[in-house]
Amino acid sequence: MTTSGQVKLKPGDTIGILGGGQLGRMLALAAARLGLRCQVFSPDPDSPAFDVVQYATCAEYADVEALELFAADVDVITYEFENVPAATAMVLSARRPVLPNHKVLEITQDRLAEKDFVNSLGIATAPYADVASAAGLRAAIGSIGLPAVVKTRRFGYDGKGQAMLREGVDVDAAWTDLETKSAILEGFVPFEREISVIAARGADGQVECFDVTENEHRDHILKHSYAPARIPETLAEEARSIATRIATALDYVGVLAVEMFVVPGKRGATLLVNEIAPRVHNSGHWTLDGASVSQFEQHIRAIAGWPLAKPVRHGAVTMTNLIGDEVNDYTCWLTVPGATVHLYGKGTARPGRKMGHVTQVTPPKP
Repeated sequence: MTTSGQVKLKPGDTIGILGGGQLGRMLALAAARLGLRCQVFSPDPDSPAFDVVQYATCAEYADVEALELFAADVDVITYEFENVPAATAMVLSARRPVLPNHKVLEITQDRLAEKDFVNSLGIATAPYADVASAAGLRAAIGSIGLPAVVKTRRFGYDGKGQAMLREGVDVDAAWTDLETKSAILEGFVPFEREISVIAARGADGQVECFDVTENEHRDHILKHSYAPARIPETLAEEARSIATRIATALDYVGVLAVEMFVVPGKRGATLLVNEIAPRVHNSGHWTLDGASVSQFEQHIRAIAGWPLAKPVRHGAVTMTNLIGDEVNDYTCWLTVPGATVHLYGKGTARPGRKMGHVTQVTPPKP
């Protein structure tokens, strides 16, 4: 730590990571290459991130004693997924710097708060409404129209906690199936493509964005990412500007992803922000092999107080997620020229579970 309170790690210092999934695993590997140690805190004894660190804590996020012991062993704390309880981050922030700040979690864990925040910056989103009952859902449908998407305000990812609503929908049944008392209705966006921007921001305010990524989903789960996205450079520049404005307004330190829709129009395509992910992101995995610096190293640099790199893409890059049983075909990918296989060390290959990914880089022609 510097005298001003800003984090400034040195090789040999220890980063605490909340969450033990594949993102935590890849963060720890990136830190190790820079001479930094990591300790992972996760309630799951089978966390794949445990395999790549020397020290780990397996305890619930509400276990204050375990959190205090964890904080005493590390120099700075970060997280690999946004559903870490904000209360956990608050407990830890009283003892060690937590980056990104726990206040970021309070915004991004609540879809309504997130939409309100983005709109407050003058950045467009789909039309939306707060919903707290079946009657409220009917009123929101009357205002926004159909088709629309109803989502739980908290704890949804990969299509979980949401449902598409179309004409003739049984509103009462849709509300009951959602199993929540707090939701948001979003107008359906007739998008041309989905894109994301992976941005890193340091404590000094410097922001570096990776090339805009184009994403394809299958059953609400990301299947392919392509860099660069097939959009005009003017639109790509606008996307990077939006991500920069969001990171700056949050006083963010670390890597975040901003997911957006490209919406066609008579006067050209426009952008709508879909979601903010306050962490390294699946759509940025291509950076591991397709850029001069990965999103994981960039995050480690930011929270360590080190200078950010200016990312240079090595060529056209495709990232393919290995989902469920697809991981069993990893040997086929090992013989593909230009492909790099990343396996996450998970156990059971359940349907919809991300087990690994493959990056393919096509260098530019001389």
